[in-house]
Amino acid sequence: MRSYPHNSPEAAARIVALVLISDGHVCSSESEILKQLGAEHELGLEPHLMPHIVHTLCEELLLGVCATGSLLANVDDSTLASLMAEVSDPALQRTVLRLSLAAARADGHLADGETVVLEAARHHWGLTDDDAASAPKSARRQTA
Repeated sequence: MRSYPHNSPEAAARIVALVLISDGHVCSSESEILKQLGAEHELGLEPHLMPHIVHTLCEELLLGVCATGSLLANVDDSTLASLMAEVSDPALQRTVLRLSLAAARADGHLADGETVVLEAARHHWGLTDDDAASAPKSARRQTA
């Protein structure tokens, strides 16, 4: 799996993308909540880049699907730790967790795969849902 620059918008967005695909599909309610929250802006992504991040992640994960039959089967603890390590800025971590939680809860069901990714983020970053709730929103989102 490719590496992104440390604390880059792409590294942060990939973790949100992993939550999106972790239950086997991206639900329209998940995409819609991220759009409403201005996720791309919050993460520092160029407009309309989130679908590209999701697509790229899926392509990378598909390379191992033939052996296992599951996209997330190749995302073990070591891989999750590596992905989480690319985001070390505490404010960015809280933003990623806040957006990921919102997306995961958007369809009213927290799937096992979503739980695995969210728990990895909480564990590796030492955060709670309360920390995510206190994540600073960008200036644009505050004035909207």
